[in-house]
Amino acid sequence: MSMARLAGVPLFLWLILAGHDGWALAVLMLSGITDYLDGKLARRWNQISNLGRLLDPAADRLYILTTLFGLTWREILPIWLTAALLARELMLLVMVWILRRHGYPPPQVNFLGKAATFNLMYAFPLLLLSDGTGWLAWMASVFGWAFAGWGTTLYWWAGILYVVQVRRLVKADATAD
Repeated sequence: MSMARLAGVPLFLWLILAGHDGWALAVLMLSGITDYLDGKLARRWNQISNLGRLLDPAADRLYILTTLFGLTWREILPIWLTAALLARELMLLVMVWILRRHGYPPPQVNFLGKAATFNLMYAFPLLLLSDGTGWLAWMASVFGWAFAGWGTTLYWWAGILYVVQVRRLVKADATAD
């Protein structure tokens, strides 16, 4: 299922840039449903794999980055929010690089990271809907920005926890030598 989600990323980007918001939302919703089912079924049938541990967060990040790009391009999201979320991603890439240099795998996804992704995955479709007119667009804007605020805050909080985790591992390596 993660592979199917990854395959949907270019389609989603094209739909959002072309202004086919309904279809873009449908692809995003399908991605969210398959993400949920993939995790649920993998745990239930004990089919959790290292590949799945890599592909699932990669698909999440690609959808987030693609959505950020599309919504910023269409001027639905302000550049500062996109920059804040991209800066956190860059920080995590640096942490993964440091971990690999010390022989550690990437950190496990924690609950805050999952909660942040959940909030952002709700925020983005709502903000896309807010690009319209009428009461539905207004409600989508209110809830979309609430989810975006919480998602961004949790995203950074989870990122800071990863930095602390990496720092402890590297410090333990330094004292062991």
